[in-house]
Amino acid sequence: MQTSVTFPSNNLELAGILFTPDGHTGGRLPAVVVSHPGGGVKEQTASIYAERLAGLGFAALVFDAAYQGESEGEPRGLEDPFQRAEDVKSAVTYLTTRDDIDAENIGALGICASGGYVPFAAQTDHRIKAVSAVSAVDWGDMLRNGLGRTQDPAVLDTMLKTAGALRTAAARGEEPTYEAWAPENPEGLENAPTLYREAQDYYRTERAKHPRSDNKWRLESVDRIAHFDAFAKVDMISPRPLLMIAGTDADTRYFSEEAIEKAAEPKELFLVDGATHIGLYDLDEHVTPAVAKLGEFFGKHLAG
Repeated sequence: MQTSVTFPSNNLELAGILFTPDGHTGGRLPAVVVSHPGGGVKEQTASIYAERLAGLGFAALVFDAAYQGESEGEPRGLEDPFQRAEDVKSAVTYLTTRDDIDAENIGALGICASGGYVPFAAQTDHRIKAVSAVSAVDWGDMLRNGLGRTQDPAVLDTMLKTAGALRTAAARGEEPTYEAWAPENPEGLENAPTLYREAQDYYRTERAKHPRSDNKWRLESVDRIAHFDAFAKVDMISPRPLLMIAGTDADTRYFSEEAIEKAAEPKELFLVDGATHIGLYDLDEHVTPAVAKLGEFFGKHLAG
């Protein structure tokens, strides 16, 4: 069953969907907050995972991040890692107020950029009893160093100077500048990293295109993203459990591997054979084993 909900985050109203098991009539449910990728909206991969978790007996809450989708916030398209983490905490708070949710048994799942935001939020929010990520990316690291850490440092320096100039321009009432999350078309991507080719195929085709996933983020977000470090204090999650799921063929796999290396016990890295970063978003042959592992993980640690 799906129920549209709203809840506040830093005085902004966020729009969400609460998935619950079909036919559930009584008793408090263990719950999982599911946070969407950068550039995504709640109706895409987050809802795929939430619906399947509901089928396993959990309540699962998806929501649009502040400044994005159906949620409030100006300027539109802002990507603020610290607000994104606050949104995760606010989703947990909302669940604790519901009579049908077991407030002592709430977990969280982050996908892609939220695979960094969720563990970051959980480091200091002990209400999150079990922490997981699928195809995790540390967006701060990605911006600073590029995919695979091959980016010339001058690129970040230029982006930061641009972000400062855009703040000044905004104060003067000038039009904002946006960057695309994914390439608009496949031309010229033949030799691009798998992540970029698949992002175009996922977000900009009928595979997952959504009218509220408008493929743009506000460039002045750079100075917020650049000093975000998702996993610097990931050991603070312990003694609560951490599960990182990645594809063996994902060009972002190193983020999950390094997070697990830094984390304290209990922790686990689960690799889905043959899966790429975005293959874990919606391809059944990859999502099915990932959800099975998540069901086992949350079933064990959300005892409700």
